[in-house]
Amino acid sequence: MNDKRLIRIFSHPPVLTTERLILRELRKTDAKDMFEYAGRRDVVKFLTWEAHPDEEYTRRFLEFVSGKYKEGTYFDWAVIKRSEGKGRDAEPPKMIGTCGFTRIDTQNFTAEIGYVINPDYRGHGYAPEACEAVLDFAFNKLEMNRVEARYIIGNDASRRVMDKLGMRFEGVLRESLYLRGDFRNVGICSILEPDYYHTHH
Repeated sequence: MNDKRLIRIFSHPPVLTTERLILRELRKTDAKDMFEYAGRRDVVKFLTWEAHPDEEYTRRFLEFVSGKYKEGTYFDWAVIKRSEGKGRDAEPPKMIGTCGFTRIDTQNFTAEIGYVINPDYRGHGYAPEACEAVLDFAFNKLEMNRVEARYIIGNDASRRVMDKLGMRFEGVLRESLYLRGDFRNVGICSILEPDYYHTHH
């Protein structure tokens, strides 16, 4: 894997599908659904970014992202819950979060995975389901050797997702993050390609 190939892949991010979800590139039309959770303080409590002040801010962020996609330097997908029901009772597809890579180190064949799910849709296994598709992409398409994930200590829900993915806890990076006036401890988990194939096939 080299940087040129990575840029080529992510300048037109492929659509990933699971039983209940579609992962596709973020669009400006996602602003309303994204602001629904990105504007919430409880959502960003364990994240490094601040809550979006209004929907216009979210729209501008999505415009910025579309430019990053063109450069092939943005590695996140929108997580879309597929429509449920039939006919008039059918729910339209809903953007319920994002999942993708916060960092890809082609030289060392390592990627870091990140995810955010709207709290109204938590508890249904959507985060592990989206992450499974992204892990599969990391090992099969990007030929990564290692995928890691970090979480601020106290974010037990995020750690549970990592456990469900078969990731191994590696330790705590003590006070490695300065966030909102405090030094925070960060946990790190990872899965290696051989472990992935052993547990997923």
